[in-house]
Amino acid sequence: MISKELLDILCCPETKADLVLDGNFLVSTDKNTRRRYRIEDDIPIMLIDESEQLPIEEWKAIMKKHGREIS
Repeated sequence: MISKELLDILCCPETKADLVLDGNFLVSTDKNTRRRYRIEDDIPIMLIDESEQLPIEEWKAIMKKHGREIS
């Protein structure tokens, strides 16, 4: 599991946006890119080429679940 301290310093490598922990993924709070980075063996894979771009509705649902404001 990723610690709160690590989560506080990690950011999206593409946009530098904050990330939310959603299961075994870190999801960027940036609405334009909506990147999701997987976590393997407690290690976040923060490579843009290895991430996926979420559909807008799935991204919105994740942001709402984590109490993030959607603009």
